[in-house]
Amino acid sequence: MTTVNPLVARTVAQGLAGRRPTSAAEAVRRVVALQGQDVRANRLAVRARTDGLSRADVDTAVATGEVIRTWAMRGTLHMLAAEDAGWIVALLGPRFAHGLRGRRSRLGLDDDLSARGAEVIADAAAQPRTRAELVETLRAEGIDLDPRTQAPAHLIAYAAMTGLIRRGPDRGDDEPTYVRFGDLPAVDEPRALTRLAQRYLAGHAPASAEDFATWSGLPLGKARSGFNDAEEPPPAADPGRTVRLVGHFDAYLLGYRDRPVPAEHARKLQAGGGFVMPAVLVDGRAVATWRRTRGKVEVESFGRLPKGTTDAVDAEIADIARFLGD
Repeated sequence: MTTVNPLVARTVAQGLAGRRPTSAAEAVRRVVALQGQDVRANRLAVRARTDGLSRADVDTAVATGEVIRTWAMRGTLHMLAAEDAGWIVALLGPRFAHGLRGRRSRLGLDDDLSARGAEVIADAAAQPRTRAELVETLRAEGIDLDPRTQAPAHLIAYAAMTGLIRRGPDRGDDEPTYVRFGDLPAVDEPRALTRLAQRYLAGHAPASAEDFATWSGLPLGKARSGFNDAEEPPPAADPGRTVRLVGHFDAYLLGYRDRPVPAEHARKLQAGGGFVMPAVLVDGRAVATWRRTRGKVEVESFGRLPKGTTDAVDAEIADIARFLGD
């Protein structure tokens, strides 16, 4: 069997090359989770891994609970398939909630106040509630948080990491709401770590334990303990030339220790402050960044685009317009 370039193999594992599914949940399930703090970018991550879906299809999957947005890997917001959210939050959430304890304390949220506030939030979120509505409910219960600070965001995140709430359907122009999550399942940590590592490899291989630690946010020792018991899937078949436009914070760009970009162009992709630009991928390597301004996609190449890729880039640009309904 011909050896496939590792970057190409990763695009196949992530659903960016070869057969693409026709449901948001299948695309998300394949890579375990897609970064979700930027809703527009989250939609585009689904587009790049599916065939024929529209923005409305992704929003419907969220509204019906087929996929769920909540705090998971690295203590940041992700989209997960509904059946994965509970056990992954149970495994990772309390760890990251504890890790942010000092930051909450500096915001005036000690352990007791965080726990009490999270319960108030969970009770209020029996129906979808916006952050502003939750802040008002907290104030009525004697917990007065300044909405101009990060205290409300950190308390909401704490409630989510401890499994009390999750993101709900957006209101209007992408205004987030929050709803009750329900009881988290009990997890056996060693088995759950292996399960997570196995799922990670299925959607990201070839990859290392260091890559798994970077993606999950787990300490390297914990990551290795799960990774050592996981089995790497068989090598991917070569899908042929693949061109994809992925958005900000795409899982392909955040799922490994190193990014697939020539060193001399790394700062164009990683713009500073943790901001990862949208990228044009050719056979798994970032060859350009792109931005969408007033409905038009503009590509800024790192040099000349690889020969024979112009039509494929144009087709991706057209598909983004179709997906967004332009």
